[in-house]
Order: sequence, then C-alpha cells, then structure tokens
Amino acid sequence: MENLKSYLSEEEKKGLTPNLRYLSESGAAGEAGDEETAWAWLRLATLPAYALLSFKHRRGAEVVRQSGLNLSPAEAAYGKDWLEREI
Repeated sequence: MENLKSYLSEEEKKGLTPNLRYLSESGAAGEAGDEETAWAWLRLATLPAYALLSFKHRRGAEVVRQSGLNLSPAEAAYGKDWLEREI
C-alpha cells in the first residue's frame, strides 16, 4: 500500500475505514485516468459478493479470474464454483 500513489488528500482520508479508503483511492485514481493504480487499490479492497457477481456478468468469468480481486466474498455466498455456474 505504501508504494501506491494516493489521490486523496489527508482531509479526505480522515475517518475512512481501510476498505473504504481503498475504494475511494481506486475511484480517485480512475477519475485521474490512472487505471493501473485504480486497479491496484481495488485489489486491496474487499468487495461484496453482489458486486463481484455483477462484474462477472458485465466482463465475464475469465476477466474476473485475472483481475486479482479478492473473490472470497462471492465464494462464500455463491460457492467455490460460482465463476463456472450461471447465477
């Protein structure tokens, strides 16, 4: 995390949980056009199962597999084989 460029001011970081900071940093990096950093911050976050499922429906299972995102919330909610099944 220390090696990632931050796009939030110290004031914007105040009061954020670690997960919310990761998501906020990702969004700010994306808005700045820094997609690589946006993905790096997003990989640190824990996304809810429904968001991961939506990502699968929009981009496909292979993209989700290659994303490096934490998939454990979706595995817990939908089963280990959730990427292979139609949900």
